[in-house]
Amino acid sequence: MPTEPFSAIIGKISGENMRKREVLLILAVVALDQITKYAIEAQLTLGQSIEIIKGFFSLTYARNTGAAWSILTGQMTFFYIVSVIALVVMTYFLVKTDKKENLQRIALALLIAGTLGNFIDRLMFQYVRDFLDFIIIGYDFPIFNVADISLNVAIGLLILEAILEGRGK
Repeated sequence: MPTEPFSAIIGKISGENMRKREVLLILAVVALDQITKYAIEAQLTLGQSIEIIKGFFSLTYARNTGAAWSILTGQMTFFYIVSVIALVVMTYFLVKTDKKENLQRIALALLIAGTLGNFIDRLMFQYVRDFLDFIIIGYDFPIFNVADISLNVAIGLLILEAILEGRGK
């Protein structure tokens, strides 16, 4: 049994450059992702849908054995390998990124959280649990989850950072 407090162990794992803020953000997003997936799975049967905003937003329980838009369906070994490599690389970049680079650090933490949230599902169930179902301007958008939101917000932040950095030069 470890004699060090949990925070000291996390500090050693994450390195000196990884702030508690990023670790807490990752843990919060993963927890929210897993809790919402559990709640949907506990309340809805597979394929069941509850319309929240008529013609726009529903909670629909779906299982995705692929990636975005169900591409590469059933390729779990591929997803395991890619997820582990991505988590290692993103964690490395987060640890190495200067503490002053707040936008980049938050984006990396959100990328890690989103990847981890869906990776947990793939490991535990061999599929990802999705439930947020939107129809946008007549287009039935693919059903997604909190981890997917985290990934997309992170990409948006990285694009924003690139735009802001480009204007600064």
